[in-house]
Amino acid sequence: MTSAVPAESHYDQTALSGVLRNGAVLGTFQAVCVLLFSLTYRFLEGPAELVVGAIVVLAGLTATTALPGIWTRARTVEGIAGAAGIGLWAAVVYLLIDVIALQPLGTYTNRWLAIGGGSNWWYHPVWWMVGAYLPWMGAQILANQVAKGGEPSLGGLMGTALVLTLVIAVLAVLVGFPGAAWGLGTFAVAFLPGVTLAAAISSFGVRRG
Repeated sequence: MTSAVPAESHYDQTALSGVLRNGAVLGTFQAVCVLLFSLTYRFLEGPAELVVGAIVVLAGLTATTALPGIWTRARTVEGIAGAAGIGLWAAVVYLLIDVIALQPLGTYTNRWLAIGGGSNWWYHPVWWMVGAYLPWMGAQILANQVAKGGEPSLGGLMGTALVLTLVIAVLAVLVGFPGAAWGLGTFAVAFLPGVTLAAAISSFGVRRG
């Protein structure tokens, strides 16, 4: 008598051990980005502050949006959900590092903590939601790229999302959207609708089975 052993899938890899391991890596990287960003705005000024800050923001957005879908090799809803799970666990890991290390070290200025109204109970839940949403959108884009006969492309994902983000940020400033200004803050917030539009556009031409 022989037992049938299913072949290991090379995509939609959502084993819990992988989700937890990759989420821990991503959450640690996010904490490093936050630390570097806060130090950038504390010790640099003018163009240097803007350039270094932009690099850090771009690195954080790229890692959070693209890496979970790459790690799970997202092709279907299974891999996409797994990517979102990695993002959610990364947010939990970041929360622990933030509360245990970053905040006691005083890396935040008043502007940073003010984002959460001075309370972790507002600040961290928003981080959890965004942390799960960006990988969800990123994994959908990667899966759609493959579904249309291509290869998963980080450059294609982020290129489209960043162009749309820039357009949205500029329009928000020009029409006087509340809180919109010429700066990294507006750009970072505009990335949410930017990557959402990129995911919607990537779905055009995908065959639905």
